[in-house]
Amino acid sequence: MATITSEPSTRVVLVEEPISTKASTTSSSSSFIMDNPLASAIRSTYRSFSERRASLGLTNPGSVENIAKEVQKGVFLNNYSFTGLRADLTKALSVAPLFQISHNFSMGSQALPPYAFVALYGTNRVLLQGNVDNDGQLSANANYRWSPSFVTKTNAQIAPGPGQALLQLDNDYTGKDFTASLKALNPSILEGGLTGIYVASYLQSITPRTAVGLEAVWQRSAMNAGPETAISYCAKYTGANWIASAQLQAQGALNTTYWRRITDKVEAGVDLNLTFLGPGRGRGGGLMGGQMSKEGVATIGAKYDFRQSTFRAQIDSSGRLSCLLEKRIAPSVQVTFAGDIDHWKQQAKIGLAVSLEAASEELMQQQELAQPTSSPPF
Repeated sequence: MATITSEPSTRVVLVEEPISTKASTTSSSSSFIMDNPLASAIRSTYRSFSERRASLGLTNPGSVENIAKEVQKGVFLNNYSFTGLRADLTKALSVAPLFQISHNFSMGSQALPPYAFVALYGTNRVLLQGNVDNDGQLSANANYRWSPSFVTKTNAQIAPGPGQALLQLDNDYTGKDFTASLKALNPSILEGGLTGIYVASYLQSITPRTAVGLEAVWQRSAMNAGPETAISYCAKYTGANWIASAQLQAQGALNTTYWRRITDKVEAGVDLNLTFLGPGRGRGGGLMGGQMSKEGVATIGAKYDFRQSTFRAQIDSSGRLSCLLEKRIAPSVQVTFAGDIDHWKQQAKIGLAVSLEAASEELMQQQELAQPTSSPPF
């Protein structure tokens, strides 16, 4: 910046001020904010905490929702069992990006529709899936990975009849040693206030083998009804070849699981679910409220992985025995057999499914050579 100065000889002299004067003023202000004793103490504490945290060698423990996935989703066959006859025809149209369509037929099952059409599109960042059945029920999934740590999942369902619509929004953040999740089911503000079900969960590793967490639920069905809240607690311990977990739910239920890898191809799991009693415990008699009930079920199961097949079996304390066999008889043909026997109710159910996968020879070669660069947003 220039300043005009007049001398007695009427000569005008331009005096140039240093350009850095203004910059130095700004720099001094920022340095005062960042280099004051309080800011330095905060930075030093955070740096010390981060170094201490990194020295513990903590790993990501997974999420609260999947704290017992090794048992409930890996060994047990609750998510795979079915009854009646089923045929799945899948046609792969592309590998990178993944694009395929499926025609699913079912007969003799109360849970599966007679016909359903499924379309799937997926990349390393996006997953889109749509499903429509013969009754007009439509369901759609849309997942998007914003970053390697943050994923948003959306699920929408529309069915004929009132009150059959569902909207679910999930946001999962995966840190180095923790996982935080926020879920909303049928969120709405159209009634003049907030309604729906909202679930927040957090699972943190505190040692290389131990993780603890909690889950909070807030729900309100309508504005003329009061909100309800509940908090559940959980813990997980990971051994060399086994994992134990426990969940204490707000309704007064305690769920514990134990998973163990016996060999490279054999896994076993135990699940114990207890519901506590006691008059005066909460408004309804449970451990933290809820309806008074007395239930206790123990389930033990095993999973065997063979070269071309997988066998699962489980039995619980109520006398129910279930098994599932998946056999790949050709590269594109898989046969699945499911059986369920309830000795106390004297009921037996069986299921048989055939899955056919069709793709051109070029696509099959691309699938064998394709190597994903990152985890898909599943």
